[in-house]
Amino acid sequence: MPSTDFITMTEAGHLAGLFRCRVRRTPDAIAYRQYDSVASRWLSFSWAETAQLVDRWQGALAHAGLNPGDRVAVMLRNSVEWLLFEQAALSLGLVVVPIYNQDNAGNAAYIIGNSGSRLVLVGERAQWVEIAQYSDQFAELETVVVLDQAAESAEGLKVCHVEEWLNQTGAVAAPDIALDDLATIVYTSGTTGRPKGVMLSHGNILANVEAISRIVPGYPEDVYLSFLPLSHMLERTVGYYYPMCAGSQVVFARSIKALGDDLRNIRPTVLVSVPRMFERAHSRIEQSLESKGALAKRLFQLATRIGNIRFEWSQGRGRPPSLRERLLWPVLHTLVVKKILAELGGRLRVVISGGGPLDEAVARCFIGFGLPILQGYGLTETSPVVSGNRLQDNMPDSVGPPLPGVKLRLGQANELLVAGPTVMLGYWQRPEATAEVIDPDGWLHTGDIAEISDARVYIRGRIKDILVTSTGEKVPRVDLEMAIGRDTLSEQVVVVGEGKPYLAALIVLRAEGWRSLAAELGVDAEDPASLNAEAVKKVVLERINAQLAAFPAYARIRAVYLTLEPWTIDNGLMTATQKLRRKQIMERYQQVIDTLYTGH
Repeated sequence: MPSTDFITMTEAGHLAGLFRCRVRRTPDAIAYRQYDSVASRWLSFSWAETAQLVDRWQGALAHAGLNPGDRVAVMLRNSVEWLLFEQAALSLGLVVVPIYNQDNAGNAAYIIGNSGSRLVLVGERAQWVEIAQYSDQFAELETVVVLDQAAESAEGLKVCHVEEWLNQTGAVAAPDIALDDLATIVYTSGTTGRPKGVMLSHGNILANVEAISRIVPGYPEDVYLSFLPLSHMLERTVGYYYPMCAGSQVVFARSIKALGDDLRNIRPTVLVSVPRMFERAHSRIEQSLESKGALAKRLFQLATRIGNIRFEWSQGRGRPPSLRERLLWPVLHTLVVKKILAELGGRLRVVISGGGPLDEAVARCFIGFGLPILQGYGLTETSPVVSGNRLQDNMPDSVGPPLPGVKLRLGQANELLVAGPTVMLGYWQRPEATAEVIDPDGWLHTGDIAEISDARVYIRGRIKDILVTSTGEKVPRVDLEMAIGRDTLSEQVVVVGEGKPYLAALIVLRAEGWRSLAAELGVDAEDPASLNAEAVKKVVLERINAQLAAFPAYARIRAVYLTLEPWTIDNGLMTATQKLRRKQIMERYQQVIDTLYTGH
């Protein structure tokens, strides 16, 4: 049994105190690892070495003339520099404003200006040059620090390279910091417009970390691979503060493109992810099986079925595996399961999935193979985790029981309401928006439809994601999109039909699947016009409606628009946490949607 060395909220006192407490406890243990692309090697940082670097950043921030409560923004990829900046800022009572590293310049400028940030740290000169075009939006900004090379200073604004900036040292006077003090302003993804700044206190975040520790134990021996953006509270709380409390090691992934290699080489024991990672991995597996023949597909299906039987029995549910299934499993494990798990490093003891619903069939497949995926539920506004499954009490179709100290109840239309020490202080400079989501009794209205059964939470959809057709039928859009996405042909899906006589879908096709289908139908895969061929649409509609067989007849898709152009962060149609921005997608494709209903 691994040892535990967890730092409680009382011991930490605040987030900066948590870091210093960890440094005192295990100064020589490796805290972080990061790849140096110049030297082509991984660098390791002990807790003591990290503390020395934090001191230097702290001195530079002190020289900048900032006061407790002032906002400072950080727009970096996950890195040691990200946390050095944040820890130094927190220790001075400053409020950290994270910005997604790949966010567009206009949105970044809005966050800097709306938060009133006085200093911003960015990774690349090119990023700042783009943001600087919106300088009229951030009048309070005084200093820009750039990691790679400094751009020219603008009028009234100091722009400098990080090494130049770090050489400016001021006297550090650490203020008294209370748990109720504002620690960070985290801007929501903005799937429906301008993001709102969620105000979280030191106590909000530490209470969430401590509650998580009571359902998923953490150990000093654990190794995390950090790849979700630290600008997102799931990664920040579960993949940064939590391992700090437990004394675990965090390795910063080189990039999303290199994630597969990093998983195989780093061999993490803990991974924090979003559902899209598992769904894409599952689709790739199914796609590869198409070319391997019937036997490979049969073995995979058999391994999935027996694996799920073994999982349910281990959880105290279902029937025990039969003699035949027990004899088959070692063979299936060698031929199928072991190879898949090896691609993930082969030693994951827990995987946290959050940020959106994970398709149950996908979850059961990987869990049955021995990948311990724990699905949870949360919001930025709740620091973020509200509920989560446990290793010994894991129901893949639910998001688990509430965390200790978190109170839940259902409101009108079965909306999930949350109360407790992890609920935000409110939205930055938006009292009216705060009053809309936190009622006078302190209950946060999540906007999610839920069911609570046997103390477990089941998310049934978003109140605003229920489509109502012109015939009055109510359709759970997300459920339909997830079902359609099970087809290996569909990469991304948005279902439309609000106020219309029937449902239609906008679908981004997988390139490999499209080429196979085009060859099968005898059309030119390279000709964009082929996507509009009636024969193509007919087959696609048959395939996606086959995935909707369990839904009522009115939930069938009657018209479809196909494209090979993915919806990405870069084109503004996906958030940093891999959520589709439906409003923007529908605006972009409004003329296309209109044609899907022409004549009806």
